[in-house]
Amino acid sequence: MPETPLIEDRCRPLRGPQHRLDATQILALLKQLDGWEIDQERLHREFRFADYRSTMLFVNAVAWLAERENHHPDLEVGYSRVKVAYSTHDVGGLSHNDFICAAKIGALTSI
Repeated sequence: MPETPLIEDRCRPLRGPQHRLDATQILALLKQLDGWEIDQERLHREFRFADYRSTMLFVNAVAWLAERENHHPDLEVGYSRVKVAYSTHDVGGLSHNDFICAAKIGALTSI
């Protein structure tokens, strides 16, 4: 049975280190994302926008998505940029949920 594409998958409650991804799993999932990087066990990407209005529309869309998936990123917001970072605290590192949300957030900029 083929694996569900990240953008079509849904986040699930994950607790415990057994859900923490290893380096091989992380690299395989990272290949499915455009522009995302790993640094200090965090998945992150910076998005740039033409103006403040566009930046805030994106932030609100990310917040809506985070609530729907019940998986929330750290956001760093400036006038025309947003840095989105994920790590699943309940597993002590990166989980499949981080990559699901990253794929969905990346798709927001292609709308």
